[in-house]
Amino acid sequence: MRETIQLGELSIQVTKKDIKNVHLSVHPPNGRVTLVAPKTIRLEVVRAYAISKLGWIRNQQEKLAKQARETPRQFIERESHYLWGRRHLMTVKQCEAKPTVKLDHKRITLTVRRGNDTHKRAEVIHEWHKSLLHAVVPALIKKWEPKLKVKVTGYFLQRMKTKWGSCNHRAGHIRLNTELVKKPKDLLEYVIVHEMVHLIEPVHSENFIAILQKNYPTWREARAELNELPLAAETWSGFD
Repeated sequence: MRETIQLGELSIQVTKKDIKNVHLSVHPPNGRVTLVAPKTIRLEVVRAYAISKLGWIRNQQEKLAKQARETPRQFIERESHYLWGRRHLMTVKQCEAKPTVKLDHKRITLTVRRGNDTHKRAEVIHEWHKSLLHAVVPALIKKWEPKLKVKVTGYFLQRMKTKWGSCNHRAGHIRLNTELVKKPKDLLEYVIVHEMVHLIEPVHSENFIAILQKNYPTWREARAELNELPLAAETWSGFD
């Protein structure tokens, strides 16, 4: 059940679930506000709680407004690109051969055919990013399956405009945002664990938080670091 509270120009999306406590969140990149409340609580009480937190909400929104954002990439000579949390410079070579990408220390060499536009270069880099993720994701899933006592039947990599990851708990699938290749590997691991916990607990309930806390005690620090890193040119809001 979803409702909306309007406090002046601020809209707060309210969802009622079978939980005990109220959870208030401000989501990057634009400061969208959501509130999850117990099913039994009256909307007037939720409104009063939200009003009492207006100062905190504004403070979080101001922090997000100041957060660094990447400018759209052009995939040109000496352009900066991030990989596993480290900055690399791009070198572009043109030749009549199949496009390739190579990583050498702090340099990414993109080889493309003459006349290939920004869109084509972006697709080549995206496929390369997927290959890098495919090289590390299976081992992380395998590491956490016995710890969480779950089985991931499949994982998928894709561009996701609004989430770092998602989970289909019925099918046993998880999906990961290919933007994670730009973040430190420990943050990729946190997102994988987060989504795998959803195989046990589908919603962000108190039980979900308890399981995450038990198995990944530094999850709050990881989430904060993930949110503080430069945002991609496309918008993002969090998890499923």
